[in-house]
Amino acid sequence: MSNFVTRLNGHFAAMAAVGAVAAIGGAQQAEAAIVYSGPVNLTIASSLNGLYLNVVTGAINEPGNTGGGTVPGWDINPYSATGLILFNPANPSGGVYVQRTGGGAPGNLPGGQLIDAASTYGAGTAATTGAQPFVLSSSANIIGFRFQNEAAANQTQYGWFRVSLGTTLDAQPRVLVEYAYENTGAGIEAGAVPAPTAGMALLSLGGLGLLGRRRKN
Repeated sequence: MSNFVTRLNGHFAAMAAVGAVAAIGGAQQAEAAIVYSGPVNLTIASSLNGLYLNVVTGAINEPGNTGGGTVPGWDINPYSATGLILFNPANPSGGVYVQRTGGGAPGNLPGGQLIDAASTYGAGTAATTGAQPFVLSSSANIIGFRFQNEAAANQTQYGWFRVSLGTTLDAQPRVLVEYAYENTGAGIEAGAVPAPTAGMALLSLGGLGLLGRRRKN
């Protein structure tokens, strides 16, 4: 009988632990407002059009490397055959790309830098020298931006996207690797992605349980 009670108590303790982890995961999921694209690897053509992207719908100007008129509500446009230039949409007014320290051009932001209403925005040409330089032959290039989310009554929201560059700013392959934005209007840190969900937390708990079982064996 004592063995049965012990097993029963252990069962309820395990269930309580699962419930606690699920509650924590659920709270994280409820609070999380970051929308993440995952790897998309969109080519930024070395042309006058480059890449037009609506970050909410995922619509782009390919195939055909057409102009922005083919992408309703586009939000960002990296382009150029002679460098990497970032072109602004009409709104929000005042520019959409976070400028580097000292201004004058978009910066390659360090991971964790806050992108929000206090950031300085504009357009311009990326540079491999000076403040917050872009890195060639690398995907270590994060650009912050803001946009008007038409699906949220044109609320201004904030995001980031990562660019992989070739041997020069205009060389191929040149791709937009991934992007994310915060869909409540709050700021977002450069490189931030959603927190793990309750499901991932439960998987982790299951893994710990298996590890404990192996150790007992």
